[in-house]
Amino acid sequence: MTVAPLHERIRREIEGQILSGAWPPGVRVPGEIELMVQYGCSRMTVNKALSALAHAGLVERRRRAGTFVARPRSQSMVLEITDLAREVSARGQDYAWQLISRRETNSALSEMPGPVLEVAGVHLADNTPLAFEHRLISTAQVPEVLTADLTATAPGTWLLGHVPWTEAENRISASAASSTVARALGIAAGAPCLTVTRRTWRGGARVTLVHQHFIAERHELVARFGAAEDRKVRRNGA
Repeated sequence: MTVAPLHERIRREIEGQILSGAWPPGVRVPGEIELMVQYGCSRMTVNKALSALAHAGLVERRRRAGTFVARPRSQSMVLEITDLAREVSARGQDYAWQLISRRETNSALSEMPGPVLEVAGVHLADNTPLAFEHRLISTAQVPEVLTADLTATAPGTWLLGHVPWTEAENRISASAASSTVARALGIAAGAPCLTVTRRTWRGGARVTLVHQHFIAERHELVARFGAAEDRKVRRNGA
C-alpha cells in the first residue's frame, strides 16, 4: 500500500476539518509553526500543504495575519447548495433516490470537458416522483466517485459529504418536459417543469454540472436575502 507524502496527509486532514464543518468559513487555520510542531516536519512541508489548499480555494492566506478557511464564492445568490434528501425529510416526507443510469464517458460539453461520470435518476418524496436529475461529475477532479455507491445515495448528497466546493452557479428556468424527463417522472411530455441547472467548481476546476427537472406543481423555490452576508435561502416543496 502506497503511503501518501506528509504534505498530502496534512492537506487532507485540514480539508477534512473544513469539509466536516468543524472549521467553518472565517476560522483561522493553525499557523505554520503550530503545524510544524504538530506533525514534526519542516516549514517547507507545511507550506506545500497550505499552498495546495489555497490553490483549491479552501483557505485564504493573509500576509502577517495567517491562514483562514475561505468563504464559498457564488456566481449567483439565488440559491445555496443544499441537500435535497435532507430538505424532503425536513418536511416530514420519506425521501428516496432511484438510479436510472450510470456510465463513464468523455464529455464533449464545453462546461464539462474530459472524462466524466454521467448519472441519471429520480428523487422521490413519499414514494412519488419529485425531480429527474441528470448529472456529470469530473472524474479527474473526483476520482473516488467511480467507486461510490450511488444506488441508494443521490450523487448530490454524496458530493456534499465528500467534496468541498469553492464556487457555484445556479440557473432557474421554466421548461417543458422532454420525453426522457416525462417518462422518468410519470407525467405527460411537454408538461411544465421547474429546472435548476447548477455548476460547481473547486479552485478553478469544474467539479459537476447538474440539471434537475422538478414537477412544477410539487416544488417551489423561495429566496430570502438581505445585505452582504445576511442572506438566508429556503426551498419549499408542495
